[in-house]
Amino acid sequence: MIFKILHVILLASVKYFITLPYAMLIGLNYGQALISVLVGGIGGFLFFYYLSHKVIVAFHIVKPRICKMMPESFKSRFRIFCNRFAQKEPAKIFSRKSRFISRIKSTYGFWGIIIATPFVLSIPIGAFLMSRYYAHRRHIVPFMILSIVSWAAVLTGVVHIFPRVFF
Repeated sequence: MIFKILHVILLASVKYFITLPYAMLIGLNYGQALISVLVGGIGGFLFFYYLSHKVIVAFHIVKPRICKMMPESFKSRFRIFCNRFAQKEPAKIFSRKSRFISRIKSTYGFWGIIIATPFVLSIPIGAFLMSRYYAHRRHIVPFMILSIVSWAAVLTGVVHIFPRVFF
């Protein structure tokens, strides 16, 4: 039973939305499933939020050193990566990933990321976006915990209203 609970906690820390029905399908009772999903979601957010903040800071420290040590043949391939440390800012080149992140940030903003993280985005992606773009805001962690608990309440209601869909 303890392995099932640990499995649900680890799954909830990565992909939150599907975990409550899954926990009930593998044989956990309602209380165990709800507690393990909440612990996994909140713990996963805290872990990935603080980890991504440390990774972003370390990347900004290490990036100039990487560009200095890089051979000239690689510098020509990765000139966008290394040119950010030149005096003049290079023109922005948008990729599919940067367009997606830019669209999420501009369309939905702070509240959209908080609401969509447990449901649409995964916990690690939402934690990274919050750490990358909104780290200066004061109440990120309480708002995200509230969002995770609220989505657990919504999922609990859906599981109780439509039990035949999940079982």
